[in-house]
Amino acid sequence: MVRVSLVVAAVLMLTTLIALLAVRQVLVDQMDVQLHAVAARQARSETPDGDQQAPRGATELGNPIGTIIVEQHGSFASARVVSEGALVVPSGDVIADLLNLPDDGEIRTLVLDDFGSYRVISVTRGDGTYVAALPLKQVNQMTMRVLLFMSALTLVAIAVAVMVTRPLVHRSLRPLHRLAETAHQVGQLDLRTGEVALPMRALDTDPGNEVGQVGRAFNQMLDNVESALAARQESETKVRRFVADASHELRNPLASIRGYAELTRRGREALPDQSQFAMQRIESESSRMSSLVEDLLLLARLDSDPNLQPEPVDCVEVVLNAVSDARAAGGGQRWQVDLPSHEVLAMADRHRLVQVVVNLLSNARKHTPAGTVVTASVRSEPGWVLIEVADTGPGIPEAVSGQVFERFARADVARAHSAEPSTGLGLAIVEAVMAAHGGTATVSSRPGDTRFQLRFPAAPAQD
Repeated sequence: MVRVSLVVAAVLMLTTLIALLAVRQVLVDQMDVQLHAVAARQARSETPDGDQQAPRGATELGNPIGTIIVEQHGSFASARVVSEGALVVPSGDVIADLLNLPDDGEIRTLVLDDFGSYRVISVTRGDGTYVAALPLKQVNQMTMRVLLFMSALTLVAIAVAVMVTRPLVHRSLRPLHRLAETAHQVGQLDLRTGEVALPMRALDTDPGNEVGQVGRAFNQMLDNVESALAARQESETKVRRFVADASHELRNPLASIRGYAELTRRGREALPDQSQFAMQRIESESSRMSSLVEDLLLLARLDSDPNLQPEPVDCVEVVLNAVSDARAAGGGQRWQVDLPSHEVLAMADRHRLVQVVVNLLSNARKHTPAGTVVTASVRSEPGWVLIEVADTGPGIPEAVSGQVFERFARADVARAHSAEPSTGLGLAIVEAVMAAHGGTATVSSRPGDTRFQLRFPAAPAQD
């Protein structure tokens, strides 16, 4: 609308300027006709009676007020100005300026002292020079009045243009606003994982105009995106089902391998050293694989059906017990707690809550050096319970800080300070459990200050 108004203003200003120049030129042309008439009367006239010093034509009827007539013969010059009541003799400077003009019969514009702008013609006839000059005062006044009128008309036209174009522009932009709102709704959707439906579509799809063509193309894009998301979801579902089935099927053979390996402990002393070492490695790796399979099975269950049993759980008690267990597990860290003196109840599945807290403390134990201070704290906010595990370790490299909750994000690429094996699923389980509770798991890290924060829904107040 502003651009349209500026264009209208520019066009009107240009039109005003052209019209003003045209009007002025017409007025000047009319004055030139009068000037020729004055010069013609001067050529036909005789020396006026009663004023032998006055130039010929000065007393002729029809000369406008302000007309200057000059006549020169040799060194003698006479001049008069037509005014109301009597002729006036102009100053010598004015006479000199008029006589200095070329006497070629061309009409020129000249500014005279005390008189202003004049249209002047100078001709030579016989032995004399005859000059006639008409004032441009009326032309200038008329031009100024036209300028003021056209300026006012321009302002009115701009105001009318603004009032008329504003509703028109708003009406024409409504389809674009609706399309932008639809795009904004799509942009707010979380398309990263899970089944995603795109019910919103552009309503303006008339191929006869540009907005309708954009809306139609936008809907085609949404259809393509929706089909791609459905294909992705189907692929993810198949992968999760396979992981769950494979994990379930692997549990029994791994349990058998682990059991047979443990049975060899009874007569393991009779075996050669190499065989004893091999049996120890089989037992250790089978335990690690069993742990990995259990984690994979848990993640698959959390993805498909969390099956949580939420109840009011005292987070203070859970954190205190988990820190005691972590201290007993060793590692050389200095364990601290920052807990309120009263219970803080979260609405959570007790077993899963304990699991995520233990996972965070285990993560700190495995990936920080001895002497690191690890602090577990609990605090409450309106509607939420916050559990935080902070350590003073070296921190998580920035390159992997955004990937710590991804599955199989191995700690040895980040900050490994323990020989204890890691499946790379501990923090992924933390995030999955928190998502199943409707909470969040976040991390912030810099050297000397790494903080994992769990946000659980608070339990309803009990009467």
